[in-house]
Amino acid sequence: MRVALFATCVNDAVYPSTAIATVKVLERLGVRVDFPAAQTCCGQPQYNTGYRRETEPLVHRMARAFEGYDHVVTPSGSCVAMVRDNYPRIGRKAYAEGRGSTLTDVADSLVPRTYELTEFLVDVLGVTDVGAYFPHRVTYHPSCHGLRMLGLGERPRRLLEAVKGLDLVELPGAEECCGFGGTFAVKNADVSTAMGADKVRNSLSTGADVLCGADNSCLMHIGGMLRRQDAPQRALHIAEILASTEEEPLV
Repeated sequence: MRVALFATCVNDAVYPSTAIATVKVLERLGVRVDFPAAQTCCGQPQYNTGYRRETEPLVHRMARAFEGYDHVVTPSGSCVAMVRDNYPRIGRKAYAEGRGSTLTDVADSLVPRTYELTEFLVDVLGVTDVGAYFPHRVTYHPSCHGLRMLGLGERPRRLLEAVKGLDLVELPGAEECCGFGGTFAVKNADVSTAMGADKVRNSLSTGADVLCGADNSCLMHIGGMLRRQDAPQRALHIAEILASTEEEPLV
């Protein structure tokens, strides 16, 4: 099995520890992971802002970077949703405009091989207990892309429930958006902030030490609000919890 790590822009630039944790978890389970250096952005920011044509070169670059791998795994539900949901749309639109089927072929190749980390662990590797240890109280926020577009469902929770020492508590209003939404947070800052405040209030009400999620873009938004309030809670990606062990605990 040849597996490639798609680190994503946010993780590469701001949260490299999440990408490193992803590799640690996969290698612990016997998976050989490569990091194709040619990878860049999947094109989600451009596409969501309306620049479809400008997104197309990035789609082609993704195809070249991950060519030949059995699976492409990333700790980002939003980027997987971009590949699965929007790459086919981009291909169909280009074909309808008389520009051939190249982008459709790219989508057909990438879509079935691209996985969000938790679904790869549960669905492909058939694992829920990854040998993790994290003795903290944790609440889980399901990001919109993972919840609504990928249908991750209980996969992240099943992985968290199997972590030794972890106390998982329910998050009130868990399925409500945190307000980030990529460029939405820039264009609609007041609304975004109000939604984030609701999420932070609900998260703090659980008494959890950690708010966990599977998308660092959302965690950046929520975590920033927690830090500005000097709240006794931190936002943390699920990959980093799963990478923590008794021998090498994440403090």
